[in-house]
Amino acid sequence: MAKNGKKVRIFSALEVANICGVVNQTAINWIKNNHLKAFTTPGGQYRIYAEDLLEFLESRGMRVPAELLEITGQKSKKILIVDDDQDLNEMLKNILEKKFDGHRVFQAFDGFEAGRLLSEEKPSVIILDIDLPGIDGHSLCRKIKNDSNLASPLILSISGLDEESEGEKILSEGADAFFPKPLDFDNLTKTMQDLLAVRGA
Repeated sequence: MAKNGKKVRIFSALEVANICGVVNQTAINWIKNNHLKAFTTPGGQYRIYAEDLLEFLESRGMRVPAELLEITGQKSKKILIVDDDQDLNEMLKNILEKKFDGHRVFQAFDGFEAGRLLSEEKPSVIILDIDLPGIDGHSLCRKIKNDSNLASPLILSISGLDEESEGEKILSEGADAFFPKPLDFDNLTKTMQDLLAVRGA
């Protein structure tokens, strides 16, 4: 079947239920209550376009499977903040959620938590503090850039270390931008917007 002149993946209500971790009747109720767009087959079965399922999951803040992003040709709209400074991490989260509507923001406060969220969520943007407990930000940056499963996320590195060489080093290791602390939030968000625009994200 085609939508907008191209072949697309179509899901049954049961497949949607399995993806969302709910029973079949819940998925049907979402459709009946007009929360999830669907059409019916001649036999009366519900069918959902991949694009409509993606829109539904994102609007509800639900986990979007990587395979669904691939099917729809969409890129992950997730931002991961990695910084052990809790106040700054929270401030960044609040700013980014307002500036980047449609993106989900995740937080990690050490390298271990960052590694878990990188693997589970596969963010499209990472704000990475260089001076982290548990793991060095430089080695984490290199690891991210060399992991083909992460689909080359943008890395915006930040640091309170008063050394110009820190910025030069992290940029040479693959970071897309570097910002010294105290952060210029306007500059950071503008740079992020520009980098995402270049990628068409």
